[in-house]
Amino acid sequence: MRRIEIHLPAGETYDTVLRAVRSSEPIDYSVIEPEQRDRRIINVLMRDRSSQKVVDAIHTALADTKDWRLTIFAIEASLPEVETDKDEPGERSTRAIREEILSDVSEGALLDRDFLLLVALSTIVAAVGLNADSAAGVIGAMVIAPLLGPILAFSMGAALGNMTLLRKSGRTLAVGIALAFFASLLIGLFVPIDLTSGELMNRAEVRLDAIALALASGAAAALSIAKGKSAVLVGVMVAAALLPPGAAIGLFIGAGYPDLGARAALLLLLNVACLIVAALVTFRLRGIGPRGWLEQKQATRAVRINIALTLLFLVLTAVLIVYFDLGAKVQMPG
Repeated sequence: MRRIEIHLPAGETYDTVLRAVRSSEPIDYSVIEPEQRDRRIINVLMRDRSSQKVVDAIHTALADTKDWRLTIFAIEASLPEVETDKDEPGERSTRAIREEILSDVSEGALLDRDFLLLVALSTIVAAVGLNADSAAGVIGAMVIAPLLGPILAFSMGAALGNMTLLRKSGRTLAVGIALAFFASLLIGLFVPIDLTSGELMNRAEVRLDAIALALASGAAAALSIAKGKSAVLVGVMVAAALLPPGAAIGLFIGAGYPDLGARAALLLLLNVACLIVAALVTFRLRGIGPRGWLEQKQATRAVRINIALTLLFLVLTAVLIVYFDLGAKVQMPG
């Protein structure tokens, strides 16, 4: 369940919103008159399955109105118990609505000091773990996984046709990858790398099964966000494995092995592309899209462009893997 609180001016718009609330079959609702005589507060208690519909209806009614605010609260429990409909067996499960998902993923598009610090620290952890053949160190870098945030934000921006979110998340992702590369490059320039490390050399192997792993990880990440189960993301972070190949690129190139660095770069780009397209498709299949007709047109165009470009990249990558036999086990130089 959710509690939806609407602060708005009194008058004709208020009457329209109140009619929209009443027609949405709320569990309960109340109207409060605050100290300001020209204001109204409407509190609505809604089932999960109806929350998105009523939020869209209210937003549409208030589209031409100024000085209003709609706030959404998730309800953990309510007494007496609310009976669920027979055709809604999953009523008790949390289902995030568009605005909640957008709020969650938008944080991942922020390019701030915390993000840069997390990228730098996780790159150091990954680089040390790779070079020392330490699975624990590599997994630690995976769990931090700062690059997963902008990838999910990019996919959400494409699903909603939100070009601002697309630009912000794209910039954040590019800066994150560049920072990871330069941080690991410095390590590779000054620290001798161990080419007998299995963890390191594995990041120079690109296999076709990496496509399936990255696609499944992207879909799982998007689904966990859409279901409001962010705790599942910890497992997805480990499976996605973005930072280890990113750190391996700099280590290999800094140590003078550009061919191995190219293989690690291919693995990283493959993971990023698969994560984006899988998350994008999952968001759309979950019915997460824009509200209005114009936004719908923008989102459809954005989805088509992103899917077309990503699928093209995946096809070209698969061809390269097969043609150049990049799936074969890498032989240590020398």
